[in-house]
Parts: sequence; structure tokens; C-alpha cells
Amino acid sequence: MTAVATGAAPAAVDPRRRPAALRFAPAVAGYAAVAAVLLAAGTPAGAIARWTAYAALAVLLPGTLVFRALRRRPHTLVEDLAMGAAVGLVLELVAWAGFTAAGLPGWLRLWPLAVVAPFAAVPGLRRHWRVRYPTVAPAGWAWSLAGVVAGFTLYLYGSFLAVNPVLPTDEGQAQYIDLAFQLSIAGAATHQVPPEVPQVAGEPLHYHWFGFAHLAATSLVSGVDLPTVLFRLAVPALCALAAVLVAVVGWRISGRPYAGVVAAALLFTVGEFGFESGWRQLFGSQATFIVWGSPSMTYSWVLLLPLVAALGELVGRARGVSVPALGRGAWVLAAVLLAASTGAKASSLPVVLAALAVTAAVTLVSRRRLPRRVLVAAGLALAAQGFATAVLFAFESHGVVLDPLSGLRPYVPTGRPAGVTALWWVLVGLAFLLNLQLRVAGAAALLRLHRGRLEPVQVFLLGGALAGPAIYLLVGHPGSSNQYFTRTGFAFGVLLSAWGWVEVAERAALTSRGRWLLGAGTAGFAVLLTAVQLDSATSSPAVPAYAPVLPLLRWAAVLAVPAVLVFLCWPALVGRWPGLAGRGGLVLLTAVLAAGAPGLVLDAAATRVYRNGGAYPVVAMPASRVEAARWVHAHSAPGDVLATNAHCREVVDGWCDARSFWLSGYAERSVLVEGWAFAPRMVGRPDGPYAPFWDADRQRANDEAFTAPTATGLAALRDRYGVRWLVVDRQVGAEAPALRTLADLRFENSRTAVYRLR
Repeated sequence: MTAVATGAAPAAVDPRRRPAALRFAPAVAGYAAVAAVLLAAGTPAGAIARWTAYAALAVLLPGTLVFRALRRRPHTLVEDLAMGAAVGLVLELVAWAGFTAAGLPGWLRLWPLAVVAPFAAVPGLRRHWRVRYPTVAPAGWAWSLAGVVAGFTLYLYGSFLAVNPVLPTDEGQAQYIDLAFQLSIAGAATHQVPPEVPQVAGEPLHYHWFGFAHLAATSLVSGVDLPTVLFRLAVPALCALAAVLVAVVGWRISGRPYAGVVAAALLFTVGEFGFESGWRQLFGSQATFIVWGSPSMTYSWVLLLPLVAALGELVGRARGVSVPALGRGAWVLAAVLLAASTGAKASSLPVVLAALAVTAAVTLVSRRRLPRRVLVAAGLALAAQGFATAVLFAFESHGVVLDPLSGLRPYVPTGRPAGVTALWWVLVGLAFLLNLQLRVAGAAALLRLHRGRLEPVQVFLLGGALAGPAIYLLVGHPGSSNQYFTRTGFAFGVLLSAWGWVEVAERAALTSRGRWLLGAGTAGFAVLLTAVQLDSATSSPAVPAYAPVLPLLRWAAVLAVPAVLVFLCWPALVGRWPGLAGRGGLVLLTAVLAAGAPGLVLDAAATRVYRNGGAYPVVAMPASRVEAARWVHAHSAPGDVLATNAHCREVVDGWCDARSFWLSGYAERSVLVEGWAFAPRMVGRPDGPYAPFWDADRQRANDEAFTAPTATGLAALRDRYGVRWLVVDRQVGAEAPALRTLADLRFENSRTAVYRLR
């Protein structure tokens, strides 16, 4: 693909003839930036080196070989590696399940041999070791992508890495409430398949746990301890891979390299149009907070994006795209990525199914025929969804109910006249679109350029972009987890939006000087907005229901004023500078897409006021508790079950907030009864985290081991439930003196004690 065909300036030198050092410099710089941030966050250099070897030899190498065997013809090295990494993660999942089910998780590091050996031994497969690529990524594309990765990693440092140590260092440490729960699932996945609810030994975990199996596999293969994997390595690595995948998928489906890198910037550089200081999320977020608050969402993106590429080809490639087709391998890729997406995130497949349904409906109306390939693809997706619903989730709803507009309702004041209430619904709906969907504005430009007649792949992207927020608005969830549908749809939306921006840019036909001016102007606009909003952002909650949306609407109105003035003055400006003619749309669209640039900066800056990742729900994580849990991890067997007297995050009016996950998280062991609020059967109950435990006999047997221990009772715990260790938090309640005569005290510190049953 030539530079002219992609809307870039003609290259003076064939990029394939650039010295290898220059071609690989952006990738090296991006890796170095991530490594430097990790080192600055206290990550051991040895852990980074071991993780790098794991990523290269146990993910990239086998995955790239398989991807090369599936796709018809090569395109670029970066595409082979990025798509290959996604395929490698799917293969890793299969290998993890096999080795763990066989009771051999320690041998998992040998699984790449199952791929490497055939590709080395079979003559027909050997050719995939060495490939000549017809296309080299443009230098500007590569450096821009490296900048996106480096910039987002710096955001992760400010918002997460710098304020969340791998292990707490003092008694005042606090932590986002879900992190220990996520660590506990990954810990269970190091020796269980499928993993059980770590806080209630033996309870089935009907949940999307594939991402946590990846964390477990990372630790098992690399030898890096699991807390370091979760709190340091996995999140930046998954985000970097997702950024590269957005870029290569955008290039593949549009045929324009810069559509991909613009999509990466929209996802990982521009934040939500919220103009807040990070202490309230309004309707959720697309990138800020969520990438570390829910690693399973980021993991699902790295499977969803190549799935979009495969399905986009199956529904119909855009005309004029010169990127080599994937060929029949697209069907295999679609099938395996659909299978892996079933347990990556529950929000993925419904949005994919809706996107395929929209594509089929539009094709039927516009061409008066049923698109056979789309229907087959939809059948595969429907089968995958059926498997997930029946097998992985066991028909559990996890609290999701049909509740239209529940995400907007909290911001609409009640008890007002009907007209006022209707106006507030309109304003809150507008705020929702501005907050989460402003970066998809390029899709509207694409619709205008094509006069509504989109290519099938563009219809597919539009269907996914619309389906995500539509499902969010149709359903409700007590923990607002319906937000994840918008985040899934956003992956479709940024690809379509970037495609629209690039087509607008191509029509504007900027000179080299014009491109520099546009870039400098956009950067200046982003810096100015960020500086102003850092100075004016609020940090204290307001009482009225509608108060959270007011800053957003106010800033939208403020920015609309200069936009209108420029629009009115544009003819005069064109008269003064004729070079502006035909470029006003590009300037406006660029400003709209960049308007959320302060979002990530504001979110990271919130850590100055709110410790431990901003103003999100936190739980105490004292170093003494974690020290005891890590001691148990080091001295127990993976199958050992623990019992503890600590069940509550806090007790409110005599009711236990059963969101305590520290022991199962840091010990990486199942607990007989810890905090049960996140067990699938409890999610969505009207009493929320304060619901009592469902098995009173089990809890009584557990608690009596600490308050009134007997030899018979402890023997029953050991023989019936497999309990081997008792972990006492003495601030919750000191153990009965008799326990010292019935069990062996093996560890204690200022707060905790650990006993081993005889």
C-alpha cells in the first residue's frame, strides 16, 4: 500500500529499505518506556525479564506461527505479531486448562513445544518461521503508536502503579475493593479448573474467569509471583497489546494505516468528556480507571479486536482495500476467538451478536437478500453465547435485569412538573452521549461522507457501536456493571470513528505544513483544556441528583461558544487564508474528538487527593493481614482450605458487609467462609452485600473453631471440608485460649495468627 493510497504524503524512500535499526526503533522505544515505568514503580528487573521471556516464547512465538498458518498472505510484521499474540492467548487458555485439569500446572511452561515442534518438524509448516512482508509500517504510524503506548503507561503509573504497592507496606494501606477479589480468582486458577469461588470453598464460580486464568498462566510459566503479575505486569502489557491491536485492526479493515493509530489514540489517549477530578464516574468510563479496575475488560478487548477483524472480513470487506485478505483462515480465527470471548467478559458476545444482526438486517433491506456468510457467523456467535450461558454462567443473571434507562435515572430529579422532568431527561441523555460517546463522532462524519450508504464492514462496526450503549440503556445492574456493554461497543465505535476522521482528512488533502499545523493546534488545544480543567475541577460531591452532570454540560456549553464563533467567522478566515478552504470540517471534527483529552490526566491527578487509584470504593489492606496470608501461601499446599474469623469489610448497624477477600487473594487458597457477597448466587439480592450467608451450619462450624473450639469440631472441619489452616484476625476477635492446645500455632504478628490443624 503506497503512502498516497493511505492519505499520507508520498515517501521519498521505500520504507522496506530503511535500516532495521530505524524500522524497529519505535517498538524498542515503546517497550523501553513501559519497562522504565515499571522499574520506577518498583518492579524487580528480574520479574520484567522473566515476563518478557514468557511473552516472547510462550505467547508471541506459538501464536504468531499459528496465525501465519491461518492467514492467506502476509501483510506486516506488526500485524502478525499483534494478531499472533491474541491467538497465543487463546492457545494458552487451552493449554492451561489441560495441564491444570491433569494436576500438572507446574509443567505448563512446556506447552509452547506442542506448537513449536510441529512447525519445526513438518516441512509444510517450516516456511512460517521466516516470512517476507510486502508492507512496512510507516514511520509516523509506528512512532505515533509507540507514543500512545508510552503515554497510557504513564497514566497507569499515576493512577494505579504509583499508589498500589505489590504488597502493602504499612497498616494504613487501602486498596480498590475489587482487586483482592480478582487476585483470589487468579490464585484459584493456578490449581483449579474451572476455578471455584475462592471465598467459599467448593462453591461453583459461574463467572467470566478466562482473564484470571491468563494471570495464573502468566505466573506459572514465568515464575513471577501472582501479586506482581496483577499489580505490575499484566495491566500495562494487556493495554499495550490492545493499543497495537486497535491500530492493526483499524488498518486492516479500512485499508488506511492512520485509521488504526487514530483509533488507538481515541481509546488510550483521549479520555471521557467528563471534566471531573476523578471522584465521580457519572455513567462509567471507557478507558480511565476501568483498565486496572477490571483487568478482565482489557483482556476481553485483546480477543474482541482480532475477532472484529475476522468477522469484518466475513461480513464483507470494504471496496478498494489493498490489505491482503485473511482468506478461509478468517473462519477459524472467528470460531476460536468467539470461543475464548465466552468467558473473557460476559458483555462481549451480546454486542457481537447485535452487530451481526444489524448487518444482516441492513443487507436484507438494501440488497433484498439474506447474507449467508453473516448468518453463518451469527450462528457461530449464537452457539458460543449458548455455551457461555449454559455452561460458564449456569443461567445465572448476576443481577442483570431488564430496567430501561436505569443508568440515567439517578441523575433525573423527581417530583418536578412533567415538562421540567422531560427537559432533564433530555439533558441527562445529552450528557451521557457527550460523556461516553463523543469520541465516536467520526462515525457521523463517515455516514455523511457516504450519504448513509455504508460498506458491510462499516455497518458491522456501526451495529456494535450502537449496540453497546443501547444494551446499557435497556438493562440494569445493582453494581452498574451494565456499563461494560458500552465499553465493548466502544471498541467498534473508535474503529469507525477513526475511519471517518481519516476520510475527512483525505478529502481535506492537507499539505505537509498543514498536517504539522493541525497536529500542533490539536496538542495546544488539549494542553490548554487540561490546564484549565486541572485548575477548576471540583472534588466534593454535590447533593442534588442532577449535580454530577452539571460540570459536563457547563463545559460543553463553554466550548460550544468558540465553536459557533469560528463557524460564523470561517468564510472570513478562508478569505484571509485561502488554504483553509475545504478544511473546516476536519478542524471541527479534530477538536470534537480531542475534547476529552484532559480525562486521563484528571483521573491520574485525583490520586493526589484520593489514595490508591482515585476516589473509587476502597477497603483497608493492612500489611499485617497480607503478611499472614503470604506466609500461608508459602507454607501450604494449593489444595489446602483455610478458615478465618474475618468475614466483613465493616459492620453497619449489626449487619456484615461481606466483601472481605484479602485472605483468599493473597494466600491464593480457598477459604471455607470468607466474604460471600460476590458469590454468583448472592449478586443482585435486594440486601446487597449485607445479605447473610446461605449455609448457617457451615458458618457456625467455621466460627466456633475460633470462639469455642473442640477436638471434635476441628476434626469435622478437617475431614468434612478439607480445612488445614486457621487464620485469626485478632482485631476482629481473639481466638479462644483452648485453640492453642488443639492446633499448632505456626505464625503470628501484631494482628494475626495462623494455626495448623493436627
